[in-house]
Amino acid sequence: MGRTAPAACTVEVRETAWHWRRAVGSMMEYQRSDRVGDLLLELIAELLSKEIRDPRVRSVTLTTARVSKDLRHARVYFSLLGGQEDRREALAGLRSATGFIRAKVGKQLNLRFVPSIEFNYDDTEDEARRIDALLNSVKE
Repeated sequence: MGRTAPAACTVEVRETAWHWRRAVGSMMEYQRSDRVGDLLLELIAELLSKEIRDPRVRSVTLTTARVSKDLRHARVYFSLLGGQEDRREALAGLRSATGFIRAKVGKQLNLRFVPSIEFNYDDTEDEARRIDALLNSVKE
């Protein structure tokens, strides 16, 4: 008899936690698309460092991967030290390697569909520098 009481309590606690998470909403949920995005980012970074020999993508740093809820489309953001021309060349190198990357990702991830991959430059760091420069000019 002692064994049934803890099992019932455990189920009750789980239900309560589930209702609480549901009440809080999606703020605390970690979607499957987020997990796939993290895996995708990790795999692409490994491919860029070990298997892709294109010199245009050597200095690329991947920052974020956002995958759609249906896992069909992925936007991978990258940053790069350099000017506008370097960004264009890196983007061209990444776009030319997209087919290779999708093939490798398809073999390693166990998904029904391999997401289409779109590379975009992440201008967050540039915007932060611009805002910092504006704030410094206001201080002076």
